Amino acid sequence: MGELGGHGPRGPTAMHENKQMNAGLEALMAAAGPGAGVRPVEAWDPPYCGDIGMTIRADGTWMFRGSPIGRPALVKLFASLLRKDEDGRTYLVTPVEKVDCDVADAPFLAVEMAVTGYGSGQTLTFRTNMDDVLAAGPEHPMRFTIQQPAGGLKPYVHVRGRLEALLTRALYADLVELAVEHGGRAGVWSGGVFWPFEATNQV
Repeated sequence: MGELGGHGPRGPTAMHENKQMNAGLEALMAAAGPGAGVRPVEAWDPPYCGDIGMTIRADGTWMFRGSPIGRPALVKLFASLLRKDEDGRTYLVTPVEKVDCDVADAPFLAVEMAVTGYGSGQTLTFRTNMDDVLAAGPEHPMRFTIQQPAGGLKPYVHVRGRLEALLTRALYADLVELAVEHGGRAGVWSGGVFWPFEATNQV
């Protein structure tokens, strides 16, 4: 448990640091309980316990103190503990502790899209890199931001709480192919809502 991907020096200091890293991961896993899946993190109110060095890169890679976490099941477990609070910060939350998780962009990536229906009856269903499946609509709204410094749009879809998934470039290209005009604006329909290709406020 707590194994990380990658290889580093195997001297006494490095081995001691690896043991500390593994112990930190194992403590978090023990607090989380077995398995992944939906957890009532919004209802939990544990004490804040600081920064343990967990980050999510813009490409969706999970890192622990600079090393990638190489076990998909472990990443999914931690993903089930994510919560973004009103302060704009993202945390890993268990019933007994809350620790920082530094997110470079969005905590999830939308990696697959299925299209059903057409026109205003169209539905766009997304799968995330954590295997969440959701249909864009009132319960899972879409939004767009301006990509810096290029100036293009970046599309997101709501997953749960204040957490979102960033659509991959390939999916964004597919989304553009579905674009229609409505009310003088370009965008896509899903879930009975027209989502214009316009920048909106961040959640």
